[in-house]
Amino acid sequence: MRRRGPVRPYPRLARVNALVHEVLAEEIERLVAADERLALVTITDVACEADLRHAVVYLASLSADAAGALEERRRGLQRAIASQARLKRTPTLSFAVDPAIVEGDRIEEVLRHARAGTESGDVAPGEES
Repeated sequence: MRRRGPVRPYPRLARVNALVHEVLAEEIERLVAADERLALVTITDVACEADLRHAVVYLASLSADAAGALEERRRGLQRAIASQARLKRTPTLSFAVDPAIVEGDRIEEVLRHARAGTESGDVAPGEES
């Protein structure tokens, strides 16, 4: 049995996601000088489809200004991926707020309310004082 190519530590799609993430982070960093709306944009993850036709770029937060700036620059970002990555096709990018960040914020808010309730002397249901 003949082995084809080097053994990879993780699957191809994960490597593609990491590569796209790196290229986009570098490009957005370069664009901040020209467009200050991108100053606080932080990419948390990239999820490419298996056929590489589409990729969702997850961000820590997405204001209306940042969303507009990213949409204006989307084709340029796709061109950067095409020129820096050797891929069969360049995915069409879409941008979304990372659901893990949203869920984490929601849980933090619940904990903050619970903590405020116990500090004020309120007893939660099911607890004895």
